[in-house]
Amino acid sequence: MYILQIEHPVPNYDGWKKAFENDPIDRKVSGVQHYRISRKPDDLNYVIVDLEFDTLNEAKACHEKLRNLWSRVEGSVMNNPQSRILEVIEDESIY
Repeated sequence: MYILQIEHPVPNYDGWKKAFENDPIDRKVSGVQHYRISRKPDDLNYVIVDLEFDTLNEAKACHEKLRNLWSRVEGSVMNNPQSRILEVIEDESIY
């Protein structure tokens, strides 16, 4: 499993969330199996998004789609995006 992790400040969380929900990269077609949105408790306008993929190639292709999107919306929907692809090597739930 691979995670494309993205983090960036947003001018307005509600505006960013609406743009995210419009799904401009078509997450399902891009291979996203699951996603998680997190915020810093002391900065509610800073978001961290984890997109989960089955394959590295899907994660890389989606990363490229996002880079293209960011070049069009940076400054209005979000600022200074940071991103990385991670390989999950262990995942276990503890009850």
